[in-house]
Amino acid sequence: MRYQGKIVKWNEAKGYGFIMPKGGNQSVFVHVRGFSSRKRRPLDNLLVSYALGSDTKGRCCAVNVRYADEKSSTIELRISVLPMLLAMFFVALLIGVVLAGYAPLIISILYFALSLAAFLAYALDKSAAETGRWRIQENTLHILGLAGGWPGAVFAQQLLRHKSSKREFQMTFWLTVMLNGGALTWLVSPYGTEVRALLSRMV
Repeated sequence: MRYQGKIVKWNEAKGYGFIMPKGGNQSVFVHVRGFSSRKRRPLDNLLVSYALGSDTKGRCCAVNVRYADEKSSTIELRISVLPMLLAMFFVALLIGVVLAGYAPLIISILYFALSLAAFLAYALDKSAAETGRWRIQENTLHILGLAGGWPGAVFAQQLLRHKSSKREFQMTFWLTVMLNGGALTWLVSPYGTEVRALLSRMV
């Protein structure tokens, strides 16, 4: 959910200030890193729209801040769609691998279950960020992605607009995706024959 407001008490030297919500009376903290565009410097009384998130200490703050006259570019839309296309391609490839007999059925079941769990975890964490409740640790989200829930995490990030603009989180997230892909590649290779046989007996 996005909100509207105006910048107040901006401290250029320290790179932070506050946003006064439209029709509200309690300001929201915002850091310069929370702006989607770094080409303009924030100034007092500039109208903006923003989403609510949290900083590294779990405190509520404004994120994905855009100026009122800033248009969402087509390039930005394409960048948002690319991760979802990658996730869909992976799911299609996984289904093909299972149908061809290179991997047991339980692998696709586990990916589906973990993706659903990851999507729900992201949704709960976003809701907690907006309402000030207890957050889900980022390590937990990364573990879900590493275990195989990353396709669901990708859809949650893009559809819910959660954790999609945090650079440090995204770097770690895509590292877990590569590690998971490497593990799956090993599993469907001749080296993973024994593990595949063990998993097949679990179905």
